[in-house]
Amino acid sequence: MFDYETDDEKVEAIKKWWKENGVAVIAGAAIGLGSIFAWRAWVGYRSSVEQQASAAFEQLLVSTDEGDTDSALAQANLLSEEYASTSYAALAALAQARVELQAGRADGARAALEQVIADSPDPGITRIAALRLARLMIAEGDLAAATALIAKYDDDSFSGAFAVVRGDIAQAQGRIADARAAYEKAIAAGAPSTELLRLKLDNLPPSG
Repeated sequence: MFDYETDDEKVEAIKKWWKENGVAVIAGAAIGLGSIFAWRAWVGYRSSVEQQASAAFEQLLVSTDEGDTDSALAQANLLSEEYASTSYAALAALAQARVELQAGRADGARAALEQVIADSPDPGITRIAALRLARLMIAEGDLAAATALIAKYDDDSFSGAFAVVRGDIAQAQGRIADARAAYEKAIAAGAPSTELLRLKLDNLPPSG
């Protein structure tokens, strides 16, 4: 601490310090406040974008459930073009693939799923798209492509679902023992639609 004999000396010292440091203090405060306001503005903007994307995605789901293909595809395109930075864009592409299949356009569905795989920042969504694309490939008889796809994206968290696809590929190729083993693995891993899997197992011809 500095000792001043009079109040005048103290005032003069303050004036001197302010003259030397005042600009830096003001600049630092301005930068700090500016950063706070900029951050709040950015958070507000992102929140607004997410809300708008959510509303568009909800409309997409409604249109899909109602079978309104044109509206559903328009909402999917909107999400892809205007809200590509959100997770809703990838979800919209998944929904778009469903709409395209319902309309009998397998090529459109395949393109939508490939877009998700290429662009989605979420590994979980990417793997869901890979599973759906693999099923589509199996339906089209493109077994080699389906096999390569699931080999690339198989993951422990989706092991049951991928095992089902492996079983479907093996069955389509006539490898009954491999199909049976894959379906049994899927059931053990807790894959969804267990009753359907058991039905697939029961319908398999005897091995050999």
